Amino acid sequence: MKRVVSIDIVRGIVMIIMALDHVRDLMHINSITESPTNLLTTTPALFFTRWITYLCAPVFVFLAGTSVYLSLKEKTISILRKTLITRGLWLIVLEFTIVNFAIFFDIGFHSILFEVIATIGIGFIILGLMLKLSPRQIGILGLIIIFFHNLTPLIPFTETSPFKSILTPLFNLTIIPLLSGKAFIIAYPPIPWLGIMLIGFASGKLFELSAEKRKKVFTQLGLGALILFVIVRFINLYGDSLQWSQQKNGWFTFLSFMNVSKYPPSLVFCLSTLGIMFLLLAFAEQFTNKVKSIAAVYGQVPLFYFIVHFYFIHLLAILMLLLQGFNFSQMEFATGTFGRPRALQSGLPLWAIYIVWISVVVILYKPCLWYAQYKAANKHKQWWLSYL
Repeated sequence: MKRVVSIDIVRGIVMIIMALDHVRDLMHINSITESPTNLLTTTPALFFTRWITYLCAPVFVFLAGTSVYLSLKEKTISILRKTLITRGLWLIVLEFTIVNFAIFFDIGFHSILFEVIATIGIGFIILGLMLKLSPRQIGILGLIIIFFHNLTPLIPFTETSPFKSILTPLFNLTIIPLLSGKAFIIAYPPIPWLGIMLIGFASGKLFELSAEKRKKVFTQLGLGALILFVIVRFINLYGDSLQWSQQKNGWFTFLSFMNVSKYPPSLVFCLSTLGIMFLLLAFAEQFTNKVKSIAAVYGQVPLFYFIVHFYFIHLLAILMLLLQGFNFSQMEFATGTFGRPRALQSGLPLWAIYIVWISVVVILYKPCLWYAQYKAANKHKQWWLSYL
């Protein structure tokens, strides 16, 4: 498949931003005790450090769907379906093994996370089974999911209803207790994220337009989504489980307005993040050559970068603990705190988080560039390259 420059640029930008969230998660001084979006304890700087990273998952999932559409030009439906199902199963296995270990460094796997890699895997499998439908039909289904999945909590199931037990993990954040004190955490319920992937697939047709026409359409879509976000959010009746409210001052009232739900991705979450994404796609090719070339490197190897950056950041977090005077016997890996002792203060202030983040991105540039070049030169020789 011929690479689309704007896709690589935008995906690269969000991959760079993603590292900020993971550095903050694993290393910020308050990350294991306080949510950065808790208006009672956060600061505007911390809030938006978290909020800007909301762009990452929806853009990643959307563009995964777009890439599937573009692959239709080179593969028959039957071959592409087989590829998607195989790749989907591989991503699910990858999530529950290599990725989960990267997150927690817990050899006992006490917390098993179903996150973005697994939900993309599920999305690939379902999309593969839907390929005989037209892009228009798939896109309409995606829009129906995005606009109406917030209604599912209103369905009057009884607590003992088997339908509630089945539907809740598909639509909402769910924690399922397992044996020996372990837990299966569905942080990325697959149906809402599937809606984003289906819209991404249907939007693949837009990349067949001329550059000028595509820029105009993406700008209109981006501005339209953001305007609709403001309207729906202002009305405050539908679109998110978290309603905004008047706060102690104007700044925090604005934070309340922007405090949208990612788990699951609400309608207003999708409108705000995808609106920004469409604007980035509209103007990506007008960025400076330096910005385009650097961002595209990360965007060409998203899964490789995702795995490597998580292990690298977690190793830095362990080094941080050692430098702060902790020894390995004090580190807690089974409690979901990434090795950090829950009862003892550890971590870095926010300004240091930004320094670590920039350092991580810079250090990983050369490995990503090497792998992108290696993959491009050997993609027809080594089959496994299509899975990383």
